[in-house]
Amino acid sequence: MTDTPATEPAPTRESLASLLGGRKGAIDASLPPVAFVVGWLATGSSIGWGAVTAIAVSVAVGIFRLVRGDKARAVVVSLAAVVAAALIALHTGRAEDFFLIQLLSNVASALLWAASIVVRWPLLGVVVGFVLGQKTRWRKDPALVKAYSRASWVWVFLQYTLRVLVYGSLWWAGEVVALGVARTVLSWPLVAVTVAASGWVLHRMLPEDHPGLRHPRES
Repeated sequence: MTDTPATEPAPTRESLASLLGGRKGAIDASLPPVAFVVGWLATGSSIGWGAVTAIAVSVAVGIFRLVRGDKARAVVVSLAAVVAAALIALHTGRAEDFFLIQLLSNVASALLWAASIVVRWPLLGVVVGFVLGQKTRWRKDPALVKAYSRASWVWVFLQYTLRVLVYGSLWWAGEVVALGVARTVLSWPLVAVTVAASGWVLHRMLPEDHPGLRHPRES
């Protein structure tokens, strides 16, 4: 009597949230802007003290991240962004300009993500492909390219465009405290919503028999 070979189980699809994560980093990034607003308020609208407070908190967060095992390069880039934001506000004498880099970076991100979809290199696919070590293999799968493209639009509108509209209107109105609140609310909570929504779109767009993000099919 011959043994019947066992059939291999179909690959289990992974959620986008489990692959991307990132909540801790988003929380860390929201602390220096909040510290700037707190320092600014506590010292009678002093941009200098707000800047010092933000930089001090950024250094503390950087040390914590290094102890946690984060790469030194990422820590340095984060600290440099806070220092640059502080210098801009000090130079212009407008506290709301501390958030100008954040506003402009979201404008750039919205344009970059939209352009990547147009040229069929959706950045969500690039990011997930990098995380999974696939390089560009996912681009040989038309179903994945289409799904990543649709899901990338969620990032364009739900994350970056929304931030531009909120930050831009508050910056224009000079609402420093509201900018600090928005910077917190539109950090990890918005990232979590965006990851969940884009993950839902991604898996809805894939055929039912598709093996998942880790297993691109070659056309």
